[in-house]
Parts: sequence; structure tokens; C-alpha cells
Amino acid sequence: MVIRTLSVFEACEAVDEIVLVVNQDELDEASQLVEEYAISKVACVTPGGEVRQDSVRNGLREISPSAEIVAIHDAARPLITQEIILASIEAARESGAAIAAVPVVDTIKSSLDSRFVSDTPDRSRLYTVQTPQTFERRLIESAYERAYADCFVGTDDASLVERLGEQVAIVNGSYENIKITTPPDVATAEAVLAARGESRGPGMRVGHGYDVHRFAPNRRLFLGGVEFFGEEGLYGHSDADVVIHAVMDALLGAAGEPDIGQLFPDTDSAFRDIRSTELLVRVAGRIAELGWRVGNVDASLIAERPRVAKRVPEMRAVIAGSLGIPASQVGVKATTAEGLGFVGEGRGVECHAVALLYLI
Repeated sequence: MVIRTLSVFEACEAVDEIVLVVNQDELDEASQLVEEYAISKVACVTPGGEVRQDSVRNGLREISPSAEIVAIHDAARPLITQEIILASIEAARESGAAIAAVPVVDTIKSSLDSRFVSDTPDRSRLYTVQTPQTFERRLIESAYERAYADCFVGTDDASLVERLGEQVAIVNGSYENIKITTPPDVATAEAVLAARGESRGPGMRVGHGYDVHRFAPNRRLFLGGVEFFGEEGLYGHSDADVVIHAVMDALLGAAGEPDIGQLFPDTDSAFRDIRSTELLVRVAGRIAELGWRVGNVDASLIAERPRVAKRVPEMRAVIAGSLGIPASQVGVKATTAEGLGFVGEGRGVECHAVALLYLI
């Protein structure tokens, strides 16, 4: 949500710099995300305070001396648009203060004791307030100084300006500019993005991988990252681990990435005899960078030899460790080809794998 919100302000020509305010224990993570996603307008990442008002105050202290207009926005509203930002800035230039808001659509009741209705306000005069809330710098700084001098805590930034007797203009917000605070809000946001054509696609994806290798003399045998000592190995440029190869292709397929033949070609000497578990770690990092997390992987090994049933727990543990997931999210099964085909004749082995990815 933070990155998506920042991206909208990053793309807005009227915005010169961004001060990002986060929890103290999230400073490093936030800084890394800003760098990773190349949000160049972020001038600094600063810690927040006990309540929102304290956090805004901390942010105001970090803005450049040349700043004339300040727009304060909640990262919990990642569906903000440039149109709303621009309208808010223009209104603040004209009036000194502006808020994004939408008319209330529900009937509102007030109660003095939380048991009985005491009043029904005229909803034609009521608005649901959103962010950004935008101000002339001198005005919002004065409002904050007075609020802290008076030990006043407002429900939003505009309420602090209102205490000074200043008018606050209203600009059209959007019913899509929701504040994400509960799990159902996430589903609503995904629906809005899909309607805008901005969705990242399905929240989950499934990929299938397949690999096959023939036996070869004077080679070590690795299956699922586990070495089978005393067994004839498989022919290949790397260690020819068919289980790991199938798992990697399943993961890459789910993420919409090139297969291992393109990523780790057998024409590159850097991958000669490399352990496939090393490549699996790289694949895991690649899909994580794309925003995907591994739900589970499941591999089916077809081989007449060796017998692998007793080694399956080791294989699951190695694959899980390479992917950074619990072994309970890894399945490995083995069967024979019942004497059919080259696998059934004991001339090689093959493996099928499926993987489930979901958005972080």
C-alpha cells in the first residue's frame, strides 16, 4: 500500500518532494522499499509518533525550507489519484487550506448515551473526509503550534486549522479513495484496481514444471537436493537434479518468468556442475522481487531406481530451506513407470512439479 501510494505522488508533476513517516521499527524496511522501487522524490524517511497528529508534526519538521504547499496523505489510501492531488493543491493555493471529501450517502444518527437516537443531522450538509488534506505551509505549521500549545488533539489536520478561524475548502474526493483498515477493504481495493485496469492480476497463480534426464556414468546422483551415494548419476550441464529443475520451472511458470533453460543456459560455464539448490535459491529471490510468495510446491518423481521413499523427508527439508518456507508446504512423491518407456527400462528419470504463488 505504501509503495502504491508513493508511486501516485511520485508521478504527480506538482509534487516536488515526499517525506515518508513510518513506525520507528519500520524505518529500515521502508527505506529499502523506497530504494527498491526507485521512489526518487522521497527526501527522507522519518519515524512517527504516538498518535497520527504526532506523526504529522514529525513530518512537518522534515520538509524543505522552500516548500510552500504541504499535502498530508495517509498511505492507507493507496487508491488516490493524481486528479484529486492536483485539485487539492490548487484549492490550497487559492484558499490556504483544502480537504478531499465526498458527500455522505447514509443517514447519520447521533446519540448521547450510545443507546438511543438523540438527533438526525441533515445529510445534505455532511461530508466524509478523506486525504490528502493540503495547506499553505505557514498555515498548517501555525495550526500545529497552537494545537500543541493548547494540548489539543484533533481528528484530522483540517480541524487544527479550523480552530484558527480559517476557512477550509472542499474538493471532490472519490468513493474509491477508501481507507484500508480491515481485510474486506483489501478485497474492495483489488476490485477497484481491476475495474481501472490496474490490477496486478489474480492474487494466486499456479505453474507446472517438467524435467527429464538420462543416467550417465561417473556422475553423482542428486534428487531433490539430496545426494544418493553409490548410485549412477544423471547427465546434464549442472548436477542434473530433475526434482529441483521441475520445481524451479513450476515456480517460474507461475510467476510468468523465463524457464531455467533461458535463465541458466547450458552454454554458460558458470553453471557447469553447479548444485541445483543454489539455482533454486536464486529463483526464490527472483519471484520474491516480483512480489510473489510461495504457497506450496509438489513434485512427482518417476523412476525405477533408486528407491527414494526413505529420503523424501530430507528432500522436502532441502527444498523448503532453499525456498524459505516450512517443509509442510513442500510435497515430494515417487513412483515407477511400471516398466514402460525409457524410464520404465531404467535408462533415466523424470519429474513433474506444480507450484502455487500468491501476492505478498
